[in-house]
Amino acid sequence: MPELPEMATYKTLLNQQIGGKTITGVTINREKSINLGSDNFKNKIKNQQVEMIERKAKYLLFHLKNGDVLLLHLMLGGWMFYGKAEQKPDRTVQIQLEFGDQYLYFIGLRLGYLHLLSRKEVGQGLTDLGPEPLNVNFSLESFLDLIKNKRGRIKTTLVDQAFLSGIGNRYSDEIAWHAQLLPERKVNDLDHREKAQLYQSIRFILSQAIENGGYMDQPLFEGDIKTGGYHKHMYVYDREAKACKRCGSLIIKADISSRKTFFCTNCQY
Repeated sequence: MPELPEMATYKTLLNQQIGGKTITGVTINREKSINLGSDNFKNKIKNQQVEMIERKAKYLLFHLKNGDVLLLHLMLGGWMFYGKAEQKPDRTVQIQLEFGDQYLYFIGLRLGYLHLLSRKEVGQGLTDLGPEPLNVNFSLESFLDLIKNKRGRIKTTLVDQAFLSGIGNRYSDEIAWHAQLLPERKVNDLDHREKAQLYQSIRFILSQAIENGGYMDQPLFEGDIKTGGYHKHMYVYDREAKACKRCGSLIIKADISSRKTFFCTNCQY
């Protein structure tokens, strides 16, 4: 599932590609992926200008000129492609938005969705999200205050969207590795130094992942060399039985709270 760095990359690139452009046509191939009837959905967004794209947690918000917002959550397996009709990937497209002779294709939305909402509805729907971990105002002191009453494991705490916004299965493992903490450890067992290191690792890993374009397998458009660049920087995720990049021991895969988890038992404590 795309996490904060992937959606941040999409946000940046989509603002460059479609920011300020007008939606000239809409095709809905899967009505379950939207929240209105197809005709109503199309009528409300056709000829609307996309003023800008914003990211919150794992969501993208397409702000339209009339004040409405297209709220996107890609969920598991969802991705996008922008280009001309002849460049369209050979995949099933659930929704496509037209921008003249170019199209934004939404692919793999079996669980994901694109909902049309008012700004008020968006605000009400995202109230349960925790703080943005890369916000300039999210200090170490803020983190320590947030974590002081937590009792769960590091892994399950990091992926809890009500605790922090945007971290999922992949980056929780990367963060725990960077902090040299076993993901199964209880948060309330960490000492001050370990909590401070966890905070620094959250900031470092997410920033590094954004800088390198996240992990998405498919480019956003032809010639896109940004998206997916973090693959080669992965420390532990999906590297079972490969050498740890810090100590050389083999990476272990285990289930923690029904989530596949990767870590090094030699240099994570």
